[in-house]
Amino acid sequence: LQLVESGGGLVQAGGSLRLSCVGSGFTLDYYAIAWFRQAPGKEREGVSCIATSDGSTTYADSVKGRFTISRDNAKNTAYLQIVSLKPEDTAVYYCAADPILHTLVVVTTDKDRDVEVWGQGILVTVSS
Repeated sequence: LQLVESGGGLVQAGGSLRLSCVGSGFTLDYYAIAWFRQAPGKEREGVSCIATSDGSTTYADSVKGRFTISRDNAKNTAYLQIVSLKPEDTAVYYCAADPILHTLVVVTTDKDRDVEVWGQGILVTVSS
């Protein structure tokens, strides 16, 4: 089971980009998906997740209105569209998948849990 992120890079503040997360070895249809990020010197934080059942989405307060998570099950791919980028968005972004949405929600706070599949991460750097 593998997730591979792409679409990161260096972007100016105010710009936008779209991160992609392609699954292989399994079908994303049956998995909830989340995006996390880890800034230098900080803990990994969840930014958004999308359910498998009804496609409902949630966002961290810090990214609401600027980040949009989506999924295309036909392409076995999830996306994170980011607009109005800020320097504080600079981080390594990870996608993750788990059959249970709650696991994705609590994984950063419950050290006894881990998600089934993590991507390797991709760097997003926002210049001011």
